[in-house]
Amino acid sequence: MTAEIIRQADSVMAATYARLPIVLEKGQGCTVWDTEGRAYTDFIAGIAVCNLGHAHPNVVRALTDQAATLFHVSNLFYTVPQVHLAAWLTDHSFADRVFFCNSGAEANEAAIKLARRYFYEKGEEAGRCRIVTAEKSFHGRTLGTLSATGQDKIKKGFSPILEGFDFVPFNNAEALRKAVGPETCAVMLEPIQGEGGVRCPAPAILRRCGRSATRPAPC
Repeated sequence: MTAEIIRQADSVMAATYARLPIVLEKGQGCTVWDTEGRAYTDFIAGIAVCNLGHAHPNVVRALTDQAATLFHVSNLFYTVPQVHLAAWLTDHSFADRVFFCNSGAEANEAAIKLARRYFYEKGEEAGRCRIVTAEKSFHGRTLGTLSATGQDKIKKGFSPILEGFDFVPFNNAEALRKAVGPETCAVMLEPIQGEGGVRCPAPAILRRCGRSATRPAPC
């Protein structure tokens, strides 16, 4: 059965991802089972974006209740759960407003646009639009976030990429300082760089980002 499903998938689905030869069928908690009945412990959690486990009864109940009430509406309307979630997030974070989106790439696209729009509104759009990012970084696969990514292999085949990004070594505070200039509108860095190897920020980088010099790096 597994081989048949994989053959069918390869014939009808774009080969965007290099999938493992496993067909997952069901899950419970942190365990998932494939179509051959083999069990695995799920350490991936949807690439770290779905850490609620599988088939938890409270989550299933909440999803079922919501689907039976109101399934989906566009952002042309208000909904009570969305407003309540936004209020909870602002109450428990640094932010005063929330932008809901579908992926990390979309969030990064919004950050790029927001930084440039801010200086556009200030009348500086002609001279303040560049973004400093890090070598070996990964920010997404849309054209904008691809251009912000510091890996040539990710950009291969998509030229010309977007202009306006300057790259520095991830943990080089002096290079970062020199890269920020009159044309810089934002600095875009990962808290911990994952695609280039699990690399934590140096204390000098943390200080430049406003953290206490005595507070240790997060790993």
